[in-house]
Amino acid sequence: MTQIVPPGPAEAGDDDRPSLKRVMGPGLLLLFIVGDILGTGIYALTGEVAGEVGGAAWLPFAVAFGVALITACSYLELVTKYPEAAGAALYVHKAFGKHALSFLVCFTVMCSGITSASAAARAFASNLAKGFGLDAGNGVLLLIALGFMLLILAVNLRGVGESVKANVVLTLIELSGLLLVIVLSMYFILGGNADFSRVVAFETPADKNVFLAISAATSLAFFAMVGFEDSVNMAEETREPARIFPRIMLTGLGITGLIYVLVSVCAVAVVPVGRLADSETPLVTVVQTAAPGFPIADLLPFISMFAVANSALINMLMASRLLYGMGKRGVLPPFLAKVHPTRRTPQAAILFTTVIALGLITFVSLVPDSPVVALLGGTTSLLLLAVFAAVNVSVLVLRREETGGEHFNAGRVLPVLGTLTCLYLVLPWSSGRPAGQYEIAGVLLLVGAVLWAVTWWSARRRA
Repeated sequence: MTQIVPPGPAEAGDDDRPSLKRVMGPGLLLLFIVGDILGTGIYALTGEVAGEVGGAAWLPFAVAFGVALITACSYLELVTKYPEAAGAALYVHKAFGKHALSFLVCFTVMCSGITSASAAARAFASNLAKGFGLDAGNGVLLLIALGFMLLILAVNLRGVGESVKANVVLTLIELSGLLLVIVLSMYFILGGNADFSRVVAFETPADKNVFLAISAATSLAFFAMVGFEDSVNMAEETREPARIFPRIMLTGLGITGLIYVLVSVCAVAVVPVGRLADSETPLVTVVQTAAPGFPIADLLPFISMFAVANSALINMLMASRLLYGMGKRGVLPPFLAKVHPTRRTPQAAILFTTVIALGLITFVSLVPDSPVVALLGGTTSLLLLAVFAAVNVSVLVLRREETGGEHFNAGRVLPVLGTLTCLYLVLPWSSGRPAGQYEIAGVLLLVGAVLWAVTWWSARRRA
């Protein structure tokens, strides 16, 4: 979820810096978008979604796809209008010119990266235990997740050269796991062993009606659709972005949306909903049920580990670089901008974001009967949906600014609809979200407010 802090007044007019090399064509951009969306959400949360709505687990993924598609149209208008390596914070800054609001959006995006990586760490631990046949309790899974996050810390401190070619390989491996689920499930289904009556059966918790249950499940399923917004940061490295982006982003969303619906339909047809909802590795359970004697089924836990590990690394890279950027620009305390003298990595920001992630994983894991991945994944979608609402509003505000070039137009209805649907999935009385998601989000944003207040107070004392 790589984003940058919007430039301050002193930097906005600096046009002497070299531009990025345009190396991405339609094929590489499509793989980047698909690879960024695939990951922890579908691998880890299919069972939790089924637990909210029963066998109709495909419906929340379909609705989440619709909400993502609407918001993607707003992103397309902005990225083709302002083809810069930036994201939501820059668009909000251009629309409103309020540094406080731009900081809030930027810090919210950073927090979403930390919660997403934390969810991935717990999912990694569950898949590792499953892959090696460990009878691991909550304490062991916590230790594995913390160890994994420390490994991410070490890699991040050493420095990671992300390249488009590497992303192609990662995408193909992640995609192979989902295709494996679909193919083996179809083998099971064609053998007459599936129960398709479950696919249209709604089974909601006692405290929720059908509509609220679908809203709660969609709020959670949206975690699986995030990532498409990251591609706007590749605008300066894409050839002819105004022409390529609309077609490729919509194609990428369509591919992932179709895969998610197929996976969720196969999952509930193969495995009873109760068993699926109780599993921390739901897709592994699906494959092992569909083809228990098929050796390749044993590979899925490791493919899942690879997929969620990639998500965690990308999100922690993003979070640390965002925090570093805010420290460098004096928005947050300057110590966060400290760089390792030899590795040239933002060591203070990396350590700070890792400490937050370790604390999050520990706190959520120690709560009795806490659905760790669902809680952290839901918090991620909560934070990003709030950002998406701001982006949809920004589109309407920036209609007053003419850029002179051709760009995608989302129309007037879609940004309004996008704002309303995003807010609907954010607000507690309509989304059906558990209170824990708001508590985690609130604490993270409070940390940001405290850091900003300390910076402001220090600057005032020096003035």
